[in-house]
Amino acid sequence: MSLYDVVIRNGNVVLPTGVVKTDIGLKDGKVAAIEKGLQDQGEQEWDAEHQYVFPGMIDVHVHFSEPGREHWEGFHTGSMMMAAGGCTTYFDMPLNGIPSTVNKEALDEKARIGNEKSVVDFGLWGGLVPGNEEDLKPLAESGVIGFKAFLSTTGNKEFEAVDDITLLDGMKQIARLGKVLALHSESASMTNWLKKEKENEGKYSADDYLETRPIAAEVEAVERAIYYAELTNCPLHFVHISSAKAMEKIQEAKERGMNITVETCPHYLLFHHGHLRELGAVAKCAPPLREDHERQKLIELLKNDQFDMISSDHSPCPYDLKDPNVHNLFEAWGGISGGQFSLLASIELSLAHNIPFEKVAKWTASNPAERFGISDRKGHIAKGADADFAFVTLDESYTVTAENYYAKHKESLYIGHTFPCKVVGTMNRGKLVFKDGEIDKQADRKWLKPENSLYV
Repeated sequence: MSLYDVVIRNGNVVLPTGVVKTDIGLKDGKVAAIEKGLQDQGEQEWDAEHQYVFPGMIDVHVHFSEPGREHWEGFHTGSMMMAAGGCTTYFDMPLNGIPSTVNKEALDEKARIGNEKSVVDFGLWGGLVPGNEEDLKPLAESGVIGFKAFLSTTGNKEFEAVDDITLLDGMKQIARLGKVLALHSESASMTNWLKKEKENEGKYSADDYLETRPIAAEVEAVERAIYYAELTNCPLHFVHISSAKAMEKIQEAKERGMNITVETCPHYLLFHHGHLRELGAVAKCAPPLREDHERQKLIELLKNDQFDMISSDHSPCPYDLKDPNVHNLFEAWGGISGGQFSLLASIELSLAHNIPFEKVAKWTASNPAERFGISDRKGHIAKGADADFAFVTLDESYTVTAENYYAKHKESLYIGHTFPCKVVGTMNRGKLVFKDGEIDKQADRKWLKPENSLYV
């Protein structure tokens, strides 16, 4: 009888302390041994020679739009895409589905669908919107990862942006509940006013769109949120930060001891405003892709450990909502489709800028796990942790095509992009969910709740 269910042999294993060539023994979906030259056999064996074994990615920011808008993206196709990209855990945002996840009933329904359809583990965000302050405690007790709010107009009538009083009241409650508030930080007053000015002038170009969402709008919203968090002691997580100036304000607050984390997205690090000019709405997002010199600043901040994590903000839609024959750039849906590529993008950046792979593991796995209360199970390769792995080779490149992109809709900024690496396998709690382009669609999954949830 084999001692282990699975033995992974000869892998370059990305541990918190660095990359070590070793074997890993798995039992009951968890890491049972990390030891070079394991003598015991596994019922199954994976030869990881010439491969890097990363902890499975934790993507804290995706929009799967189900229930209600499964035709945009659902848990089935969305989680297949995650598995193909080496992601073993994702957190679904509370908006774009109908209903939005702003009360316990909506949370329970979304969890039911995720438990039926997902092929990897998942967590769920709750929403903070005007009028749902009484729903925050039941959502927290039911196991949401945290709460999400918008400081800019959402473009989604089912999930409205917060006004300042709602934000302050919500922050006070969220702090009491021991949760984190994630914020889309752009000033609604500034962006709406600038948009109206452009529309009045009949100006809808890529340059005009960029000018309606200036860096100043991001900075103003970030600063305001920080002031409010100081008043309420609310932990903050700033999503998809796109400018060095906003990061400066966040870093200053961190240095004062504030409880803040911050993410950016691969599209802000690999692409720039020139791609919006060239490709149109497929490259439209909010905040927008910045000029290339700003992108370079973000890369320097990443190298200097100022970003805590990288997440995809996968926000797809049917192509007819971006079709330039139907909508001008201002009307087109704003969101980047690319959740499959966050780990590959992070590795590309590490190779291009001589960043150690253990930092990639921090951005994509350990920091998200620690911030959102699942580090007892997820985020690192260690004895007793869930056996969540992404197997990556540097011996092959990976060019994105409609055929190897697993999202429901294939139109993406990433189509045609070549990564200098390739995910060849993904393992979720010891079970192989992706190998050489094939996905196990019947894979097990769990709805993950934070350690401090009353209902874990």
